[in-house]
Amino acid sequence: MSTIASSLQDMLKGLIAQTNLTVTSEQVEKLVAFVLLIEKWNKAYNLSSVREPEQMLVKHIMDALVVSEYVKGDNIADVGTGPGLPGIPLAILFPEKQFTLIDSLGKRIRFIKQACYELKITNVDAIQARVEQVQVETKFDTVLSRAFASLADMLNWCAHLVGNQGEFLALKGQLHQDELSQVPDTFLVSGTHALFVPSLIGERHLVSIHKR
Repeated sequence: MSTIASSLQDMLKGLIAQTNLTVTSEQVEKLVAFVLLIEKWNKAYNLSSVREPEQMLVKHIMDALVVSEYVKGDNIADVGTGPGLPGIPLAILFPEKQFTLIDSLGKRIRFIKQACYELKITNVDAIQARVEQVQVETKFDTVLSRAFASLADMLNWCAHLVGNQGEFLALKGQLHQDELSQVPDTFLVSGTHALFVPSLIGERHLVSIHKR
């Protein structure tokens, strides 16, 4: 193991220790390896505006993991996933759940497929498509989005992906009442949660939405 990988693993364990999360040593290794792959590909593919691996642990990995207690069901979609966030960290944490990661940019999907191959992540499917054009035989239990679109746009584009009992989870920074008020009448905001992300400067919230 490289010195930087060992150092990042120690840092990630320290961040996790500030939460109620349970993450195995093997999962920590995979999460750090994922960060190092983003850093490697970033040079050519510009996958993330975050450049430092230490900051990726906070802004990408921990930011994803703190959502885990709200993820319900076994069939999860991550829309507008970018380089696989929050989908891949959650797939590492929940190997028993199936994740479908959707993004319109080919370079991101290529990265996700390569990362899953290198890290032996077998519970992820990656789809290159605009989310409103994705058709699925089995509806998702949960649809996740992170910095993807306004709540109204997300719901309009993704409504067909979730069954009547399913749930939308939108990761947001600050929570604006005007955005919540623009949620279509066919949906119900069933919860808003302030998230604690260790070492992150700024607010993080999770909005839970169901079909009426």
